[in-house]
Amino acid sequence: MDQKRHIAAAKPATRTRASEDMWLNAAHEVLCESGVEAVKVMPLAKRLGLTRTGFYWHFKDRDALLEAMVARWEDKNTGNLIARCEAYAETICEAMFNLFDCWLDANLFDARLDLAIRNWARNDPALQERLDRADARRRKAITDMYLRFGFSDAQATARAMTVIYTQVGYISMQIEEDRAERIARMPDFIEVYTDARPSDAEERRFRARHDVLQARAS
Repeated sequence: MDQKRHIAAAKPATRTRASEDMWLNAAHEVLCESGVEAVKVMPLAKRLGLTRTGFYWHFKDRDALLEAMVARWEDKNTGNLIARCEAYAETICEAMFNLFDCWLDANLFDARLDLAIRNWARNDPALQERLDRADARRRKAITDMYLRFGFSDAQATARAMTVIYTQVGYISMQIEEDRAERIARMPDFIEVYTDARPSDAEERRFRARHDVLQARAS
């Protein structure tokens, strides 16, 4: 037993290889902090305390990493937004609360990443095309949500555009406000967007699920 312990102690420690998600998460932070030009393999390796060799276990090259980040953004932000628009709701107000989950839960919708992608797309025509398609998918999902509750085609389209453009502006202006104050305003936003006032029960359910999220984050 002592001999085995001695051999184990003498064996040199091996460096843990970073997972693909670790590289992606590090790239995500750099993209949001400094823009796409700052996303480079060697600085990422230094940030993670690793050698650049480990990067190539997961990605062919920097372009592959950038593609993975864009794919993550599409899956998370656009995918979750569409899913929340399609979630079960008995009223348009409840449906809007489902969508508003995205604006409060970073696990559903990453506002920093959305802004970083939009800034990146200004100088990347191919990415701008993908961004335009993503915005069209989001707009359609919100339009379809309104249509489910009896709004006309014209009203559904106009209201969906209002919701989308308001949120894009909110993100682009990097508005910071107290979470409780933002939640308190949301019934008024819903009334603006739908001409309907959420019921007390709808408000309570919405607040309850975000109180739980806030408690978990604290």
